[in-house]
Amino acid sequence: MKAIIIGGGIGGLTTALMLHARHIECELYEQTDTIRELGVGINTLPHAIKELADLGLLERLDAVGIRTYELIYTNRFGQEVWREPRGTDAGYEYPQFSIHRGRLQGAIYNAVRSRLGESRIHTGHRLGAFAQDDGGVTAYFFDRNASHRATARGDILIGADGIHSAVREALYPNEGPARWNGSMLWRGAIEWPKFLTGRSMVIAGGMAAKLVIYPIGDGTRPTHPLTNWAVLVKIAEAGVPPRKEDWSRPGRFEELMPHVGRFRIPYVDAKALIEATPEFWEYPMCDRDPLPRWSHGRVSLLGDAAHPMYPVGSNGASQAILDARSLADWLRSAEHPAHALWMYEQERLPLTAQVVQMNRKGGPEGVIDAVEARAPDGFSNVEDVLSFEQRKAIVRGYASTAGFAREQVNRAA
Repeated sequence: MKAIIIGGGIGGLTTALMLHARHIECELYEQTDTIRELGVGINTLPHAIKELADLGLLERLDAVGIRTYELIYTNRFGQEVWREPRGTDAGYEYPQFSIHRGRLQGAIYNAVRSRLGESRIHTGHRLGAFAQDDGGVTAYFFDRNASHRATARGDILIGADGIHSAVREALYPNEGPARWNGSMLWRGAIEWPKFLTGRSMVIAGGMAAKLVIYPIGDGTRPTHPLTNWAVLVKIAEAGVPPRKEDWSRPGRFEELMPHVGRFRIPYVDAKALIEATPEFWEYPMCDRDPLPRWSHGRVSLLGDAAHPMYPVGSNGASQAILDARSLADWLRSAEHPAHALWMYEQERLPLTAQVVQMNRKGGPEGVIDAVEARAPDGFSNVEDVLSFEQRKAIVRGYASTAGFAREQVNRAA
């Protein structure tokens, strides 16, 4: 068995490690010239951390990330709507990590390099086409100038090449561009004084705009961790995004700052935090409709290529990691590669499609949407706005659907 993996992001790299652990040969192809540590903060949930821990990466994650202690939801005035412990502090056997996306990717990438060897990683290789037959898949790779670089042959091909997946486009040529919901997300990170426990995550706001702040790693001073912030604002009706949806486009203060003044949270001076950040990025909130199928013979999809979703509920990278585990297990156990890909799809597609749909409705953050809808000017007692059981149903219901409710993760462990 040999797999061709398209894409050197978190999903593709984790797939390579999972296959290697099961003695399945693979080659990874990435279109950029180098695999760089890009992005800002993300959260990775206990069910995904379990899989990375099984690959021997927990110590490395502790070195570059923060074990999230608690999550606090507030309205835009800083009035508390929901608070709960997270990860091991909530009784999970594995932590939740708040971490720089690039550092997470770097930890996985370094493990791939050391275990599979540099010769298995091919950068500067853009997939041009692929063809399958009864015996396998042939893929053709080109450089940025459209010159042929390599031809690869394998038993299967896995498209882990993101929301603009070339593999997905080849399978669904008439799908069209990603869907934009009319919201813009600005994100940045800077060293900033600790707040609350030093491992707390705060999400404030409601339907019109949200503010997210949490530490993602050590800074140059013990009192000033690298702190991630994000501002999400509805700026237009849904449609085609105004600018290409990627992480490399710098944000503009003149577009962002008018929205920041609506937030008043007691834990952090959000305006000062954001104004002190020398560089930040913008990202139109985009996803795609769930597909009827991922697997076509010996070719399948994984991660954002399979199920791009809004960055709500800390689930994008986590679901890609779960995809990789499922795929590797089925490839090891099934009698035929095509059957393995079909079984992987049967396990993962319905679950991720449900998460995509729930994220469109706000995911667990829907609890602050519901409170804002009922009390846009704040409240004296949140119980008068939305009962504890109603709030719990929103937050815990999402966790159960996404597969990271405590009993689900601990039972799997």
